[in-house]
Amino acid sequence: MPGHPETLPAFRAGHRLLLTLLPDDVSGRPVLGPAPRGLPLHHPHRRFPPGASLMERIQAIAQNVSDIAVKVDQILRHSLLLHSKVSEGRRDQCEAPSDPKFPDCLGKVEWMRARWTSDPCYAFFGVDGTECSFLVYLSEVEWFCPPLPWRNRTATQTALKPLPKVQAVFRSNLSHLLELMGSGKESLIFMKKRAKRLTAQWAVAAQRLSQKLGAVQRDQKQILVHIGFLTEESGDVFSPRVLKGGPLGEMVQWADILAALYVLGHGLRITVSLKELQSNLGVPPGRGNCPLTVPLPFDLVYTDYHGLQQMKQHMGLSFKKYRCRIRVIDTFGTEPAYNHEEYATLHGYRTNWGYWNLNPKQFMTMFPHTPDNSFMGFVSEELNETEKQLVRGGKASNMAVVYGKEASIWKLQGKEKFLGILNKYMEIHGTVYYESQRPPEVPAFVKNHGLLPQPEFQQLLRKAKLFIGFGFPYEGPAPLEAIANGCVFLQSRFSPPHSSLNHEFFRGKPTSREVFSQHPYAENFIGKPHVWTVDYNNSDEFEAAIKAIMKTQVDPYLPYEYTCEGMLERIHAYIQHQDFCAAPGPAPPGTRALQSPFVLAPNATHLEWAQNASVAPGAWPPAHSLRAWLAAAGRACTDACLDHGLICEPSFFPFLNSQDAFQKLQVPCDSTESEMNHLYPAFAQPGRECFLQKEPLLFSCAGSSTKYHRLCPCRDFRKGQVALCRDCL
Repeated sequence: MPGHPETLPAFRAGHRLLLTLLPDDVSGRPVLGPAPRGLPLHHPHRRFPPGASLMERIQAIAQNVSDIAVKVDQILRHSLLLHSKVSEGRRDQCEAPSDPKFPDCLGKVEWMRARWTSDPCYAFFGVDGTECSFLVYLSEVEWFCPPLPWRNRTATQTALKPLPKVQAVFRSNLSHLLELMGSGKESLIFMKKRAKRLTAQWAVAAQRLSQKLGAVQRDQKQILVHIGFLTEESGDVFSPRVLKGGPLGEMVQWADILAALYVLGHGLRITVSLKELQSNLGVPPGRGNCPLTVPLPFDLVYTDYHGLQQMKQHMGLSFKKYRCRIRVIDTFGTEPAYNHEEYATLHGYRTNWGYWNLNPKQFMTMFPHTPDNSFMGFVSEELNETEKQLVRGGKASNMAVVYGKEASIWKLQGKEKFLGILNKYMEIHGTVYYESQRPPEVPAFVKNHGLLPQPEFQQLLRKAKLFIGFGFPYEGPAPLEAIANGCVFLQSRFSPPHSSLNHEFFRGKPTSREVFSQHPYAENFIGKPHVWTVDYNNSDEFEAAIKAIMKTQVDPYLPYEYTCEGMLERIHAYIQHQDFCAAPGPAPPGTRALQSPFVLAPNATHLEWAQNASVAPGAWPPAHSLRAWLAAAGRACTDACLDHGLICEPSFFPFLNSQDAFQKLQVPCDSTESEMNHLYPAFAQPGRECFLQKEPLLFSCAGSSTKYHRLCPCRDFRKGQVALCRDCL
């Protein structure tokens, strides 16, 4: 390149790399043999599984070319920064400028003078202790200082041209996904077996969703999936327990997420080690204080709290730049009050897991219990009509299976009382792990099968009448599997409800949610006759429930949102419509629009979106599905919306955060204040004060106080798909 002859070898090397690795046909064979040393390629696109479609092969090749281009760009950028020489005649031009547009520049230069040797990454980017190297770094690698006028900007701004958009195509063959998932861990083996077992159901679901979407255009996304809890650095406590009855819920969910993303036709990269994560992100050598060496090559990143922490530690400033692309798989949810770092610290909501200042919708839960977050879910195996008929004819009316594979679950105090009652009416079976001797915690009258492989466990459920929980584990997949196999699920009612205030399991989790039973989703969204929730301490109530269940006939049942099609539909909608990188720019609190979009409903109980109001551009869910109520004092918006058969929708809060909304609801505001509080907007009866929300990240469906009537945004939802409104597809 002109003025930079030292970059030409790297540029040529980059072209050699391209020539070396571009496949000559869909078989993936390289044109000119192996890649040069020093550029490890970790992209498993060399072979294609039997049965892979032509489109899948083309997509894999396109992904390969994209990866190579990223590597070339990395070489170029590194070469330009590392080898750019500053002539002696320009020493006088290397004084830190005082520019009001860059107020932090001088302070950052001071910091670099004192600390540039604290992390080898600075030297990697060409910092050598001179003022010029500081300013080049702070203006071209980071963005605290203004560009230096004498620098060749065209050279230093070499960037990848965006590749042409490729349309996502549904996939039905998962064999390439199984290769991408890797091996070597029991957890990965479990996940691969699950994906393989469900392949036929994913294929049928893809076909149905494709027909439903019709001609909808879907851009293929490049997606990094980093499963942080499986990395050695996070301890990976799950893998050693897979074969010993340990919790499998997280692995079930991750297996289904990987399958859904792949079936939807997106480009996937999967990492379960910190080294793989660093390589895929383009982390420079060092201690993680510098930005990435290249623009993030992924449109989306799915990870968990462990992975989120690892990314923050190793991405430097790039973490803040790209965090809007991250989706955090978060089993129990993160409420806005815990997510906002300053607010959580000031008001006692700080925990080990929250305070990330993400959009709360970036957290994705296992069940739809927290509308402030996105419901990701998982799938249960769906029976076809033939299997349902076999289940109906093969049920034993007096057979019960206990929920829980670890012996510790059987240590529950008082279990002898209700198990003794159950034993009068039913034969009790367990699936508790043991190595040589029967676990002493399991009573002698229980027939223990030991830990069963999933297919055998399914067969046991298909024979059983009852699946009974002991109160733990909370909100796992097994009750849904049991109900899908024709069992009645019996669980304990908690009084008082379990929460972070009174139960060790929830302590430290970033939620104040109260759990009234072992499986609130089963209780609230399924209910009788499939789910019975009773007080186990009340022997009469427990015994009456057993007698009633034995007389009750139930068919296998699986909510649509937990089928393969339901999960595909939901994730498709999220990828298509959720964009947390586009600044929404809501009007400041109290700002009045020229024309209010709301009208008071004919019965004067709530607000609706006016038919003649302009549609809010880019709003998703569509704003016309908004219904707004003033909740009773002490009522959370989550519950207030459910009272009306609706779902709280936090993305609608900005529309309501105005004096106009209170006026339309005929709320008498003697004064209106704007403050940071996760319960606002709200009305305080004493003093007739109205409060608006000052911080958009604190808009929260969760939370209540007897002092406030909260202003709550609600929406409708698709039958069997609570995460999506009727017009959300």
